[in-house]
Amino acid sequence: MAKKSFILQGFTARTHKDAIISLFDVPDIERVIVSVAFVNQSGVALLESQLSKYSGQTKVFIGIRNDITSTQAAKHLLDLGVSLFLVDTGSRRVLFHPKVYLVKGASEARLIIGSANLTPGGLNNNIEAGIVVEFDLGDPDERALVESIEQGFDDLATDYPQNLIEVTAESVLDALQASGRLIDETVASPPRPVSAATSPANDPVPRIALKVAPLYSTLSAAKKAAANITIAPTAPAASQVAAAAASAPTTAATTATAAPAPAAAAAATVAPVAAPTPPPASGVEYELVWESKPLTRRDLNIPDGKNTNQTGSVNLDKGLLPDDVDQRHYFREEIFPTLTWGPSRTATVEEAYAKFQLVVKGISYGEFDLRVAHTMGTTSKTYKQNNAVTRLSWGPMRDYIAKADLISRTLSLYRDKADPKRFVLEID
Repeated sequence: MAKKSFILQGFTARTHKDAIISLFDVPDIERVIVSVAFVNQSGVALLESQLSKYSGQTKVFIGIRNDITSTQAAKHLLDLGVSLFLVDTGSRRVLFHPKVYLVKGASEARLIIGSANLTPGGLNNNIEAGIVVEFDLGDPDERALVESIEQGFDDLATDYPQNLIEVTAESVLDALQASGRLIDETVASPPRPVSAATSPANDPVPRIALKVAPLYSTLSAAKKAAANITIAPTAPAASQVAAAAASAPTTAATTATAAPAPAAAAAATVAPVAAPTPPPASGVEYELVWESKPLTRRDLNIPDGKNTNQTGSVNLDKGLLPDDVDQRHYFREEIFPTLTWGPSRTATVEEAYAKFQLVVKGISYGEFDLRVAHTMGTTSKTYKQNNAVTRLSWGPMRDYIAKADLISRTLSLYRDKADPKRFVLEID
């Protein structure tokens, strides 16, 4: 009789990542089937070793046209050597959504079916549920069930030839990205608030404390930023100083404009090469350019130590940037080079102002003018110790973020691709 067990990831310490890896303990593996709705590159990396080792026996079915599955993830799977199939339903209202992980050997098979996608969230970070089943293929009924699962996926090619795309070249994936059916992970969708508010919310609910340590995705846009931006920082002119003074921060939030949903995808036919993409409209496409480590009381300006004072700002530090990105230069030279920089009251510090929309726990609180300060030079103790030299002043935003329930959450910084002087700050 088949052995069964239950995964309740997050509420227990058992994760889908560990459970899926254990599927590959089946002896004499003959076939592997992976079927998921959503895939990103960091999710593929979590199972890279297993998928690579058994690539010749593996078929992967993934959904597209869903604003989540990425070109980078699909290319990673292709590079691993698996047989890759993309399921395009031809509609954003109908999703390919089954999550199935099957490993079949000569005498036994193991299956996980549940809610886990091939992403860090699905495999580790989210609250997900699944059933693990271990089959004895010597039992006719159990073998028949496993074979019915195999047959169901094998029949897709003949039953839905217009909706199943077998990928054999990266050019196909580039074309699908150009037509809007795969996303580029270096172009992050801005947070889509569920509602808007104009005053600090009475929302003290803390971030849920799960029994699994979170895994973090690779910040793909960080390395790309330097290539996208060719403007080098220059010394501030007198006119820049005047402009900076004129753009001093407001004392209240202004109305925020939510970014519209992505445009509808093109027809189902896949061209052999990618078409050129038009320049983005303001507020439509954002780059995720930085994520913090878990926020502290100091970051949120709610210190509790007797000798700790409020700083009024948050350091733009290393956060989750890749190891080879130097945060001491990254923010000033690659993220904020187009701002109007001018001198501050401190001789070694320059400052600028930009517009930042604030989204906290899915609620938009509007757009604020905030000060960005940068300590110049490379001889200071702070610089030599590789500490943060760029800071963001909370200003009028402080009343919205100085809350204990935001401790240990992540602060994400998005930049508008069409207007690099506009940003979104999301805490979640």
